[in-house]
Amino acid sequence: MKTKILFFFLICVSLNTFAQEEIAVERYTAHNKGKFFVSWGGNRDSYTKSDVNFRGKDYNFTVADMKAHDKPKGWHIDYVNPANMTIPQTNFRMGYFISDHYSVSIGWDHMKYVMTQNQTANVTGSINLPADQAGSYYNGDYNNRPVDMSLNGAQEGGSDVPQGNPPAFLMYEHTDGLNYVNTEVSRHDDISKLFGITNTDKVQINLTEGLGAGVLYPKTNTTLLGKERHDDFHVSGYGLSAKAGINFTFFKYFYIQGELKGGYIDMNDIRTTTSSEDKASQHFLFFQRIIAFGGIFRL
Repeated sequence: MKTKILFFFLICVSLNTFAQEEIAVERYTAHNKGKFFVSWGGNRDSYTKSDVNFRGKDYNFTVADMKAHDKPKGWHIDYVNPANMTIPQTNFRMGYFISDHYSVSIGWDHMKYVMTQNQTANVTGSINLPADQAGSYYNGDYNNRPVDMSLNGAQEGGSDVPQGNPPAFLMYEHTDGLNYVNTEVSRHDDISKLFGITNTDKVQINLTEGLGAGVLYPKTNTTLLGKERHDDFHVSGYGLSAKAGINFTFFKYFYIQGELKGGYIDMNDIRTTTSSEDKASQHFLFFQRIIAFGGIFRL
């Protein structure tokens, strides 16, 4: 009789252990391989100073250590308004988990870059425009000559400011925008146990890190020496980036993710005016702070 009771007890313990293991294996969040994800969010941006070269048929000069900033919209309905959601500084990403810990994704970082108009920068080079052009006011040789970038009515958002005589020297921004179209490879690690979370199908906490590369596709707004500005999107260069973030997933399918992302941008073919001979080039470092909302699912 004792043997039968002991045998029954061992069977119950084994079944209970097996059931617990089955429950753990069956959790949706236990494995990522084969899942898709998509997210939408917003960013704030910082940029290092940059030497920007402007060149054309009758001029070639460099603005040294140009200062620039982003153009935040704050908490605004446009982030979720389908008619206007591409206007603020936004981030879109979609991807696929090739394993439980690694994903491949494509995305669009819509940053905004605005030259700080209230600055004095040193200019080196030469300007020799025809006398019948208003910008000929600035003709001459420049050798680290300080130039007030707010001179003659120049102001941020200056693409719609009427040009006087003499015109503004320079108004320059990538506000529609500094579009970094990129591919990323990322690693993901579940750290829920560190916070005592056992049911990750309700709440899961993940760390993520990644490396990315892509092209810059800005619509650059430049008013240069009174010339008519170019107003179209143009592939202008490339970027490299690295990121680290924390992901909070709720009820298996929904998440909020905060990221810090930095990188290098090199644009050597920026369109500035309606003439294809007029170009600009620059390179700089950037730093993004991102909050994104997304979903993770299997098809």
